[in-house]
Amino acid sequence: MFISNAQAATSSMPGGEYGSLIMLAVFGLVFYFIIYRPQAKRVKEHKSLMGAMSKGDEVLTNGGIIGKISKISEENDYIQIEISTDLVITVKKDYVSAVLPKGTMKSL
Repeated sequence: MFISNAQAATSSMPGGEYGSLIMLAVFGLVFYFIIYRPQAKRVKEHKSLMGAMSKGDEVLTNGGIIGKISKISEENDYIQIEISTDLVITVKKDYVSAVLPKGTMKSL
């Protein structure tokens, strides 16, 4: 009403032109520290777990199967898990979620 249309159109938002760039940088940092960094840490830990597996280790798969590693195939990333004396299954190394302490199967 008291301000002309031309004067109202030239007013800028608080923070100037760099305000949107600062907000974008803040969102990028939040994304990095809350989402990307923890996920990268989990992937690194899982890769070290897969590299440290050896024959005779007791493992837990993502499906909840507990067994002892009877054979590791290095060329195609598969392992054979012995669930009982006559039952052996083949799973991909990626599906092992944890290496259990020795004697876990006997305590169940």
